[in-house]
Amino acid sequence: MKNLIDILDLTVEEIDQMITVANDIIDHPENYREACKYKTLATLFFEPSTRTRLSFEAAMLELGGRVIGFSEASSSSAAKGESVADTIAVVSGYADIIAMRHPKEGAPIVALSKATVPIINAGDGGHNHPTQTLTDLITIKREKGHFDNLTVGLCGDLKFGRTVHSLIAAMSRYAGIKFVLISPEELKVPSYVKNAYIKAKGIPYEQTTALENVIDKLDVLYMTRVQRERFFNEEDYLRLKDCYVLTPEKMAMAKKDLIVLHPLPRVNEISVAVDSDPRACYFRQARYGKFIRMALIMKLLEEANK
Repeated sequence: MKNLIDILDLTVEEIDQMITVANDIIDHPENYREACKYKTLATLFFEPSTRTRLSFEAAMLELGGRVIGFSEASSSSAAKGESVADTIAVVSGYADIIAMRHPKEGAPIVALSKATVPIINAGDGGHNHPTQTLTDLITIKREKGHFDNLTVGLCGDLKFGRTVHSLIAAMSRYAGIKFVLISPEELKVPSYVKNAYIKAKGIPYEQTTALENVIDKLDVLYMTRVQRERFFNEEDYLRLKDCYVLTPEKMAMAKKDLIVLHPLPRVNEISVAVDSDPRACYFRQARYGKFIRMALIMKLLEEANK
């Protein structure tokens, strides 16, 4: 049985295949309206979410399937002390596929021990968020046309940002990639991420604390918010939360074909004045997320039925 816990669970060829399917769904939605008829998706969200949960639910409904689940731990038996393993053992009897988000790193691995249906990691703490990475990849492919030979800037919270870690892992598999890592000293990319996906592969990279010094070099700019929920100290959060704000003035220094991505939600890190810039892709990106999740659900259910 195939699951998706980490973006590297998928080969480059599998990702390309899913992007092709997602693009076909965008062009011919009528061909997929009963692709998951009589199938049920359970969305088990132990942590708040808007885009990820709703895009999974919209994806399954548009495939003709059904959705069950909960949107916060307090509305599940986790509030009574039930373990993740027990929750998964029970819900595996109700659903054909499960998408789970949990604040603790490694929770999806625990889920696998009791699952009898495919598990999709919809985010585990500061660790991985592979379906957001699939969303990022389809956006880059649709907007730039290719993955090779891109200079990718990642800006903001690179320490706790699970979307950043997954995207670095995914993009490190393509030729000619360069990374520019833009963050305050306190929120730098963890050494294990840098060592495994950048240094081990000899990928050129640059680290800086100043976005305006490097924005002119970038083909892709991936903005992230500083996440209050990952901080133990409110003072540190308040000091760092507005350290980067993308403005029209900074965009004026960038390439004409730059694309700006953001996993959302946005707080203050991108000025609303940037939204009208054609290079701002983050709302298109959120929309593409539904289609790539449709392709993923179909793939995993097909694998499970073999």
